[in-house]
Amino acid sequence: MSADRRSTWGNLDWLLVGGYALLVFIGWIAIYAAGYDFTGSMHSFFNQVYGRQLIWIGVSAVIALMVLVTDSKFYTAFAYVIYGLAVMLLFVAMVSPAVKGSHSWINLGFFQFQPAELAKYATALTLSKYISGLHLNVDYKNWRTWAHALAMVLFPMAVIVAENETGSALVFGVFFLVLYRFGFPGWILLVGVSVGVLALLALLVNKFIIIGVLFVLAAAAVYFVRSQRVAVFIIVGAFVFASGFVTATDYMFTNVLEYHQKERINVFLGKEVNVKDADYNVRQSKIAIGSGGLLGKGFLKGTLTKFNFVPEQTTDFIFCTIGEEYGFWGSSLLLLIYLSFIGRILFIAERQRSRFSTVYAYGVACILFFHILINVGMTIGLMPIIGIPLPLISYGGSSLLGFTILIFTLIKLDADRLSVLR
Repeated sequence: MSADRRSTWGNLDWLLVGGYALLVFIGWIAIYAAGYDFTGSMHSFFNQVYGRQLIWIGVSAVIALMVLVTDSKFYTAFAYVIYGLAVMLLFVAMVSPAVKGSHSWINLGFFQFQPAELAKYATALTLSKYISGLHLNVDYKNWRTWAHALAMVLFPMAVIVAENETGSALVFGVFFLVLYRFGFPGWILLVGVSVGVLALLALLVNKFIIIGVLFVLAAAAVYFVRSQRVAVFIIVGAFVFASGFVTATDYMFTNVLEYHQKERINVFLGKEVNVKDADYNVRQSKIAIGSGGLLGKGFLKGTLTKFNFVPEQTTDFIFCTIGEEYGFWGSSLLLLIYLSFIGRILFIAERQRSRFSTVYAYGVACILFFHILINVGMTIGLMPIIGIPLPLISYGGSSLLGFTILIFTLIKLDADRLSVLR
């Protein structure tokens, strides 16, 4: 045991550890700036948002150490157990009291935990175990193979959607890229893209028009392949699925989403909205980022940050604080750090000796990339406001703990790649 531990500490990828620490530090500085009380009111340090985040940074450091001292075989042996636990917690959250219209939180008394963060990690582990088990003895073209893989992704995704936490659910779409990367049929990626296109069309065009167009296309396709029974069944099945998905999307938008969520989506789509200043968040965010100019206004000198003009500026809109105080160059530097961080993860993925570790590394990279793309995109008006945090930067215990476990599990797997046979 001691030899294994010495091997682990000696083989740690300190570039990745350093990148993690740097991002957490940048995040705390940004949270401090966004939450700093300029009125001079006397409050306990740890009652402030930056004080509470510092506590979570300490807790995350302890959790990171626990991950590093855990045997690497634990993650392969208990991947399915962790997945089952995550799904169970999702159902517990579903019946818990709503927080801001979403049944996605579990109140533990001293803090509120969001099981969706654990579900992302658990799904990455489970897919890694499943795909690594298929490497030698299962045909990827077998329908049972891809059906099982898709079910692992879509089941927690569906539960999170039912909790009215659409933003977190969308993150699971990145696992389609992981499946495609490791040999699953190309149509799986096509299905993922098609679902996104259909969802967008369902929000822009009347559902009956879409279904009518799909029917015409399907009928034409059936005519040309009418002599091939299998092809006909596939086309008819695709038509039924697409029509059902469009109908379900329209129903959820109309009857499930909260009013403010629908207004935000309509703003993003360029539709007229009924609520005055429905685009207030995005407008203020873009003003804050734009006012930073090339070099920014300086630490604690952001006017819009100082007077709290941007809602949720310590969580979903933390990037606008960085943009206002450090300008274009500061924002670009942060994105460059993120790019280097993800690039390092992909480098680590390719040097693994076990397929499990390789698949997991790609899952981590895809999750981080999606979060960064959507969060930064929504602060500058290029993406809808769906409420997902900026990794390791945004305020929040669940988010920081989730990303810490996700990243340090990879660091542990990589550190043991030479000494542990998996």
